This record gives sequence, C-alpha cells and structure tokens, in this order.
Amino acid sequence: METGIETFFDHFPLTKQELKSYSSLGLAYIGDCVFELFVRTMVVTKGNDRASHYHKKTIGFVNAAAQTKMMNRIKPLLTEEEMAVFRRGKNAKSASPAKNQSLHDYHYATGFEALMGYLYLSGQKERLGNLLAVCFAGEEGEEE
Repeated sequence: METGIETFFDHFPLTKQELKSYSSLGLAYIGDCVFELFVRTMVVTKGNDRASHYHKKTIGFVNAAAQTKMMNRIKPLLTEEEMAVFRRGKNAKSASPAKNQSLHDYHYATGFEALMGYLYLSGQKERLGNLLAVCFAGEEGEEE
C-alpha cells in the first residue's frame, strides 16, 4: 500500500502538459500556500519571537496589496510563459470576493499566487527562489 508521501514524489514535479490541465485558481490555491510558507519561514528564521509577533510580521507580506507590489517588482523579469500564467490567474473568476482589498489588488494577487503555484508544481525551485529574492529585496526591517 502506498503512503501519501510516496504518491507525492511519484507525481512531482508536474509536466508542462499536466500543468496546462490545472485551472488558474488551482495554481493560485497551492501558490498561496507556497508563498505563505516561504514568508513564515523567513519571519521565523530571523529569530525566536512570540507567535503573535510572527503573525503580525507575516500578514504584512501575505495580503493582496503587498503581493501586488511584489508582482510589479518581478513583472519585468518574467518569461512569456510566466506572464501567461500570471494573466490567466489575474483574469480568473473567483467565487469569493475580495475582502478588505481593492478588486485590482485582489486580481493581481491571484495572478501572483498562480505564478508561485506554477513554478512550485513545475519543480522550478531555483527560479521561484530568484523571483522571491527580488520580491523581498529592500524589505529588511520594513515589516514592522
């Protein structure tokens, strides 16, 4: 009997053909998780602190306005394929409305998350890391 982790590694990374079958919102769903895990890791590894402080620092980055700002930083660096993934995510019709965010930022953030999900699922860890480094360039100490 296979365990979940064996199944995971058997099907990861996904091929380009497999990725094309995923909806933009499916890519954004996993991209949201990948991005938040990255941010939480970044916040926690800056030093021991209380969980409430970690949370406060994290939400400074994991919101539509911040993700829009980051997307604008990396947009000039994207390949045509990456831009297509972003546009698909940005234009996706979501069942849940934007909460406490502008509709523009909400759509941009969905595109950003779709891109993060695409890079993660396609196994492009180095590319994902390089783009995230650009996203956070100059952010040291700004999250407080």
